[in-house]
Amino acid sequence: MVLTTSHLLYGLFTLLIIFTMIFRKGVVLPSLLGTFVIAWVYKGSVIEGFTAIFNANLVAATELFNIFLIITFMLALLHSLRDLGADRRMIRPIQKVMINGHISYFVLVIVTYVISLFFWPTPAVPLICALLVPAAVRSGLPIMLAAMAVAIAGQGMALSSDFIVQVAPSLSAKSAGIDTSLVADKALILSLIAGATAIALAYLFYRKTIRSKHDPLNESDLVALDTTSTNDKKAYTKHLTAWSKVFSILVPLSLFLVVVYMIYTKFEGGRSGGLEGGDGAAFIGGVAVILLLLSTVAFGKQHALDYITNHITDGFVFAFKAMGPVIPIAGFFFLGSADFSDQILTMEEPPAFLFDLVQAIQGYLPQSALLAALSILIIGIITGLDGSGFSGLPLTGALAASLENGAIDTETLAAIGQLGSIWTGGGTIVAWSSLIAIAGFCGISVMDLVRKNFIPVLTGLFVTTVVAVYLF
Repeated sequence: MVLTTSHLLYGLFTLLIIFTMIFRKGVVLPSLLGTFVIAWVYKGSVIEGFTAIFNANLVAATELFNIFLIITFMLALLHSLRDLGADRRMIRPIQKVMINGHISYFVLVIVTYVISLFFWPTPAVPLICALLVPAAVRSGLPIMLAAMAVAIAGQGMALSSDFIVQVAPSLSAKSAGIDTSLVADKALILSLIAGATAIALAYLFYRKTIRSKHDPLNESDLVALDTTSTNDKKAYTKHLTAWSKVFSILVPLSLFLVVVYMIYTKFEGGRSGGLEGGDGAAFIGGVAVILLLLSTVAFGKQHALDYITNHITDGFVFAFKAMGPVIPIAGFFFLGSADFSDQILTMEEPPAFLFDLVQAIQGYLPQSALLAALSILIIGIITGLDGSGFSGLPLTGALAASLENGAIDTETLAAIGQLGSIWTGGGTIVAWSSLIAIAGFCGISVMDLVRKNFIPVLTGLFVTTVVAVYLF
């Protein structure tokens, strides 16, 4: 295989992007510059370079726009439920289960995981920290351990699989050139293994700090939560309506039936016949839109048109803030894949820069599944150091396709890279991520939370990587 100057430039810019992530800087600039330079050199025309940089972003935006839509609709639904007070009603009965600190820890884990699967952790954190964390602290759970439970279950376990909304597996799969459902299935299993390990270790390490329900120290932990609790009570009283009761039942029931139906179609249709990937996301998004319509009409019939417009606008703003920087990064790594470079470079026989580079050096590397898996995990962790968790997925997905060998498949490697990136940057072990929100709502130091999470999370990631090698 003959490597051209463009291949070497692609490798150079890929390394530059990785090192930029290590130093926690934005990688949009090198991604855009790399796309321009590589296309210019490969096509031998600066005009083609200008065209390619636009095409790369257009291809990436086209491929990923379904992700923006599902985020928009789910967040708009959550906002409309908040108007009614139905979001608070949905989890109010759970508070009664928190009879002691030990039970409260696992209740927090389960509820955070379920809510984060449907609405993503970042929008769910204010709700959980406002209502469930104070109840858990009153039962004897230390505030730090409560924050760990929320971070590990939501920002780690739920977000790293993203099995319902499927933003993360879509990014990984598109970059790897495989079906989304293949990555989603593997990521779900591996995320549960990593999460169970991290949750168990956190509990074992700090279970002795759990106090009795009537310990005076519980009140000192509640001081940091007083503002959140007071605001919550005011909002809850204001929106205490019959409709909030209706939607607090209707929405969880509808989403539960969606999951049941998706599981049914998967088993009924076999490996390739399930309602997954793009179809699954479209189904969930459509249900969310109908629930959004109903809830906005229930909140204010005369102003429903304005309310739904505002909620969808807010959803789009959030989606573009969260995912906007991913588009130029994905465009660069799409350029390295023959599946997309034909559209970017407008060629019938496009190059596969990244695949060719890996193929060229693969002969010098030991053909070890464990080595490949650990390598993609470490790269995922490195890319997560930027604090987003999603910007590294185009890279880990593309590398997964290139590193595949007879011992381990693409979807497993893509899922491992996805876990490494999101557990790190999604908000469990870097202080400049959305972990700040959890620490802020709980009134604790984000650096202390990072230190407490570090060993359980890294242990969980390495355990699940080893299991993946021998399981899949």
